[in-house]
Amino acid sequence: MALLSCQNLRIAFGGRPLLDDASLQIEGGERIGLVGRNGEGKSTLLKILSGELLPDGGELVGDSGVRVALLTQEVPEALRETEATVEEVMASGVAGHSDPHHTVQRLCSLLQLDASHPFSALSGGQKRRALLGRALAAEPDLLLLDEPTNHLDLESIEWLEGFLLRWTGSLLFVTHDRAFLQRLATRIVELDRGRLTSWACDYPTYLRRKEDLLAAEEKEWALQDRKLAAEEAWIRQGIKARRTRNEGRVRALKALRADRAQRRERVGQVKMTIQQAERSGAKVITAKHVDYAWGDQVILRDFSTSLLRGDKVGIIGPNGCGKTTLLGVLLGTLEADAGEVVHGLALKVSYFDQHRVQLDEARTVEESVGHGSDHVVIDGERRHIFSYLEDFLFSPERARQPVSALSGGERNRLLLARLFTQPANVLVLDEPTNDLDAETLELLEARLMDFSGTVLVVSHDRQFLDDLCTSTLVFEGNGRVKEYVGGYSDWRRTVDSRPEAERPAARKSRSAPPTHAAAPAPPRPKKLTWAEKKEWEGLPARIEDLERELEALHTRMGDPAFYRGDAEAIREVTERSQVLPTAIETAYARWAELDERA
Repeated sequence: MALLSCQNLRIAFGGRPLLDDASLQIEGGERIGLVGRNGEGKSTLLKILSGELLPDGGELVGDSGVRVALLTQEVPEALRETEATVEEVMASGVAGHSDPHHTVQRLCSLLQLDASHPFSALSGGQKRRALLGRALAAEPDLLLLDEPTNHLDLESIEWLEGFLLRWTGSLLFVTHDRAFLQRLATRIVELDRGRLTSWACDYPTYLRRKEDLLAAEEKEWALQDRKLAAEEAWIRQGIKARRTRNEGRVRALKALRADRAQRRERVGQVKMTIQQAERSGAKVITAKHVDYAWGDQVILRDFSTSLLRGDKVGIIGPNGCGKTTLLGVLLGTLEADAGEVVHGLALKVSYFDQHRVQLDEARTVEESVGHGSDHVVIDGERRHIFSYLEDFLFSPERARQPVSALSGGERNRLLLARLFTQPANVLVLDEPTNDLDAETLELLEARLMDFSGTVLVVSHDRQFLDDLCTSTLVFEGNGRVKEYVGGYSDWRRTVDSRPEAERPAARKSRSAPPTHAAAPAPPRPKKLTWAEKKEWEGLPARIEDLERELEALHTRMGDPAFYRGDAEAIREVTERSQVLPTAIETAYARWAELDERA
């Protein structure tokens, strides 16, 4: 018998049901990843399975005495202002037959928490651990996790993965973290248009099979629509049709109409366009020997970097280390204590704020994007605000509602809609992936990869970093920030191939997760020859000379009198101005190549 099963569950909160004859069977020892679009009802299903919410119809059947525990997305209301300690919070979940003190002490050791610490003083990630401990204290046979990686840093996510891989109970979890899903799930269950479908495969295989299924569904619906149209044309013949006395055909037509009326279309996909501003200069932001401290906490010490046009740079580090502060220093909204930050020419920056302070809770969705106007201009085309918001899955009715009524995923979509109304050549994204479903995440990735400008992104989503980033800036403790080529996995391989003593403090105590094979050490790059060293030393001055020459040509061409001069001189200057940007980019690329080996 299954550990827990639900049959024909149905629930609605006005409008179409979130669950519509949904059925699911959970076996002992399974780790099930529950996927689906934002708003499909995944959290509602978890609440029904935990007994927190009663469905409108259907039944829930489980083994006698089966214990179920739920870890919700947010801290429960009753614990937001609590003065209780970690031990007291976790003890509130202890199973009746267990010794509370012994159970809590064991879990605190396992979860790396101080039992006597006030719960309210914990960081967001530590609160998630304490609430996980409370759920585990109930000794559940089935653990339900709703977005367990939200607001956790990379170290905490990797720790949670390892912990859950070792846990012997059954697990049903909702997550937007594709790497987390791929690593943990033994089965994928999808909630789509009220129905649950089981896929006995890993996540990438599920994506391929789902795409094939949707293609077959569209083909079948197209055939049905053509048949319905033909039958409607037949019935409109009126007297001629009735004379045939084909009552069976009339009944079949009514059945076709009923099937078409019951058809539940998929929620549309986000349509996202990033407006490109005019190109920035080749050098975007240069930081040299920057120090920055917040009180006694050193955030940056002797930090240097050079961001070039087209770079896609990820920023990695533990929660609270100063990633958002680093963005502020680079953008110039925070002044460095020492060193200098230099901005290139013609920068147009758009900023995505993880705390969503740009959103006024009292304003409507429409007002948040339109700023009082009922139109926006996208790529030179004037569009009505409702039409634009529908690209981000906001219906006109939803667009008239206040921001305070939106879910986390909807707020992130709203911020993206607002962000992309302005042309930019530098995009700065602070945790843009939280609460977004996988389809929207993948679309955002694709648009950012196509973006010709520069991207700076803070994220704990490992696949997002791997897919997008050309380099990463990593906080390694004590104010040290080091740059690595590539995304998360490239950084991980580089660091884990070093001897233990040479690894950053943040990674020394963490053993590699069980499913990762040790990566071979990368081949040591050849040192510079004497000629290459001289070339490397001379390239910065050459680049500056080329940029000065290009700037002088632009100044000369900006003078109206220039075009009244000699035609041959005009041609030579124009051609040279077109050649120089390529020469500058080539010089930068060569300098970066040699600098890696210097």
